[in-house]
Amino acid sequence: MLMQPSQTDVRRYFCATYAKWRASQPLDAMETLIAGWMDEHPEYHADFADVDAAIASMHKPDVAGSTNPFLHLSMHLTISEQCSIDQPRGIRQAVELLAARRGDLHDAHHAVMDCLGRMLWESQRAGRPPDGQSYLDCVQRKATQN
Repeated sequence: MLMQPSQTDVRRYFCATYAKWRASQPLDAMETLIAGWMDEHPEYHADFADVDAAIASMHKPDVAGSTNPFLHLSMHLTISEQCSIDQPRGIRQAVELLAARRGDLHDAHHAVMDCLGRMLWESQRAGRPPDGQSYLDCVQRKATQN
């Protein structure tokens, strides 16, 4: 069954996961992955701590220079999932190489987000499905650049 949670569902889930993690309650596999990335982003903890504010902020325009913590965490999860199943084929190796070159998986993910965001933006702009090959090429270039 294909699940397509709404933006509200995702924010509620992230906030509930944050609450469980902070209370040291048992987490399932997905919640553990989410909590790991939350731990890497203490600057977003206040955003995850208040579910009502998280949902209310969906209807406000983005402030220039700010990052949507829910989108940011979703991109970390996307990249983690892509690497776990190596889809598109070669992404795992490219991300691992990038992480080794940068000395940090978290920093590597942020570099990959540039490629992922560009691919999604170009797809939406052109009204076409995402181009996994151009995304992979972008990540591979970042992994091999000096």
